[in-house]
Amino acid sequence: MTTSEGADVTTDGAERHGPSADQTAGETLGPRAGPDTPASQPARVLIVAHRTAPTPRLLAAVTDRSRRGPSVFTLLVPRPYWDPDTEEAAAALELAAPLLEQAAGSQVDGIIGNSDPLVAVRDVLERAQFDEVIISTLPAHVSRWLRLDLPHRVEQLGLPVTVVTAEQSQRARSGKIG
Repeated sequence: MTTSEGADVTTDGAERHGPSADQTAGETLGPRAGPDTPASQPARVLIVAHRTAPTPRLLAAVTDRSRRGPSVFTLLVPRPYWDPDTEEAAAALELAAPLLEQAAGSQVDGIIGNSDPLVAVRDVLERAQFDEVIISTLPAHVSRWLRLDLPHRVEQLGLPVTVVTAEQSQRARSGKIG
C-alpha cells in the first residue's frame, strides 16, 4: 500500500451513474478508458470511502471491477469532518488496504484527503488522472455523503461514478434502532 443521469443497480448493490452508451440496466461493459488512456492501459479507478472501506459490498464491487478488465485502484479516505485532526482516516486506510488488495488482486494505493469529500476528490483529480470513481457510502438513512449529493457532484467532474451503499443492519431494517 502506498500512501446522472440515471443509475443502474447491479446485483452487488452498486449503482452506476454517468452518461454511457455502453451501459444497459444492471451491467457495465468493459473498462472505460479516459480520453488520454489507450485501451491497452489498465483503467485507473479511484475509490472514495471512509467507514465503509472494509465492507463486503465494496470488496465485492472491487472484485467485480477487477474481473471486468485490467485496473489499478487508489483508495481515498477523506478525514472525518467532525474531527479532522484525528488519525481516524489513517486507521480506516490501514484496515481497508489489505482487504481491498485481496479483492483487487493487486496493490491498492492509499491517500488521506480533505475533510470535505468533494474537495478531497478534486484535489486528487488535480494531481493524478483517473478513468472512473467508486464511492462507498453508509446506508441512505445515515449517509452524510448521500445527503450532500456527493455521487452526482463527483460525476459533474466528468468521470463515471459507481455508488456502493453498505448493507443496512437487520436492526435498522426492523426499525429497532434508537
